[in-house]
Amino acid sequence: MIPKGKKNIYGVVLVGVFGALVFVSNYLSVPIPVAIGDVSRIHFGNIFCLLSGFALGPVWGGLAAGIGSALYDLTNPAYIASAPFTFVFKFLLAAVCGWVANGGGANAEKHIRNILAAVSGSVVYMVLYLSKSFFQGILLGSEMGAVLTAVGTKTVTSSINAAIAVVVSVPLYTVLRAAIRKFFVSAKMG
Repeated sequence: MIPKGKKNIYGVVLVGVFGALVFVSNYLSVPIPVAIGDVSRIHFGNIFCLLSGFALGPVWGGLAAGIGSALYDLTNPAYIASAPFTFVFKFLLAAVCGWVANGGGANAEKHIRNILAAVSGSVVYMVLYLSKSFFQGILLGSEMGAVLTAVGTKTVTSSINAAIAVVVSVPLYTVLRAAIRKFFVSAKMG
């Protein structure tokens, strides 16, 4: 167990480490053109957002996911304007995952709870992201058909991202859980 005075130091360090993983994993992507001049991507960033929630819990994991994702947006001209939304949406992706995963229950139920946590975080993110895309298209004065086509394309790419993130993050966390607890912090950082 980490002494209380060092808990925040470890938290900040782990937010930085996991934030860096989120940031770098966003570069592993395939851009998908979208109607109304927008862009969507199939990427690996959400894997590490979920992993942040699993490993660090709702608050610290949310910060790592939000900061890493927002920094990626700030370094890519296509996404700069979305950085504040990305911070909030990715924070909530990891926070919901961390909250559900760190709930009570027996170890036998842990794997099921982790799957539910990853799916819950991913669904929350998709609802927020797709709602933003819809309202942004409407506010920009785009035709409803173009807005719905863009949202449809983003629904497909977001679903693929979510499926990849759930399928990879749950077993990856299972493998890394002991190492994370042993070398960094206890399961709950506060």
